[in-house]
Amino acid sequence: MTAPVLLPQGPYTPRATPLDLAPGGAPLTSRTVFSAAHVVADPYADISPDDPAAVDWDATLAFRRHLWSHGLGVAEAMDTAQRGMGLDWAGAAELIRRSAAEARAVGGRIACGVGTDQLLPSTEPTLAEVVAAYEEQLTLAEANGVQPILMASRALVRAARGPEDYLATYAHLLRQASEPVILHWLGPMFDPALEGYWGSTDLDEATDTFLKVIAEHPDKVDGIKISLLDAAREIDVRRRLPGGVRCYTGDDFHYPELIAGDERGFSHALLGIFDPLGPLAAQAVRVLDTGDTAGFRSLLDPTVELSRHLFQRPTRFYKTGVVLLAWLAGHQDHFTMAGGLQSARSLPHLAKAYQLADELGLFPDPELAAHRMRALLAVHGGAR
Repeated sequence: MTAPVLLPQGPYTPRATPLDLAPGGAPLTSRTVFSAAHVVADPYADISPDDPAAVDWDATLAFRRHLWSHGLGVAEAMDTAQRGMGLDWAGAAELIRRSAAEARAVGGRIACGVGTDQLLPSTEPTLAEVVAAYEEQLTLAEANGVQPILMASRALVRAARGPEDYLATYAHLLRQASEPVILHWLGPMFDPALEGYWGSTDLDEATDTFLKVIAEHPDKVDGIKISLLDAAREIDVRRRLPGGVRCYTGDDFHYPELIAGDERGFSHALLGIFDPLGPLAAQAVRVLDTGDTAGFRSLLDPTVELSRHLFQRPTRFYKTGVVLLAWLAGHQDHFTMAGGLQSARSLPHLAKAYQLADELGLFPDPELAAHRMRALLAVHGGAR
């Protein structure tokens, strides 16, 4: 039995054995499932938090192979990869190139974020500059054979004067796209700079504009990803989509019920929480593939407490917990993040994340996870 770990909330005896979550298994059939994947920083890079991120490419790509081995798709260079929070466009572009090549080598499914983050936050761009930035990234994605995910743009928020500017911008981009894309609506809880996206702070008005973009170009939209942490709104939007347009849930609070769906439809998945939950999520979807919705829910429902903990306010710092769990699970050798983001959550928060993940059986080696958690507590919490 693993010795207790003295957490801030009290002694905790780790789970003795993990879940059996071996790679392989039948392809997922009833749902399309992407994990938005994190990047692994280079802990020995002599850089400051203001410098471009130094990425450990071997470890970063190894984690993507881990996700693919379980049958998941990888959503690359998204919010989970610290886009705009440590990873700049140059780093994201290199990440897309390398991950696309790796996907081709192993036969993995991949989509990638296309945005405007080459435009500096201090600038006041024109709509033309926003479109040009999007086009540059769209061209790179398509040149590398990767499905584009049109991300919400901080620069477009600054440049747009109303819903009509969003409609015009997205219409132009969708005409440019050679294959159907995924549209991403990321709420301000994930990025405060996106407040008022689609030209209004009124969510009903914003939803109408969003749906109008899709209705006018249904042949160029594979699906939508909604990250608003609002299950009722996602279901409403899902039911109003044109035929053939998928809804990919980005709701890290309500994903089991949204993926399971109801008599009028269901959501596919493109989730940051499926970075640490990848193997368990794949297992659950395989159960769903057999028509066993109750079995699917019995596997995923217990994970919601961990997800809500990681994504608690300020939600944008959920990446810290995600990377902690990757380190504890043995997917990387350190707990260092781009931009020093490992300091963005408190020690009690991280300790609780460890406990919840261990209780779920997510760590392949519970002893290793416990050893690493003790080391983190010793360094940052002092002797207890």
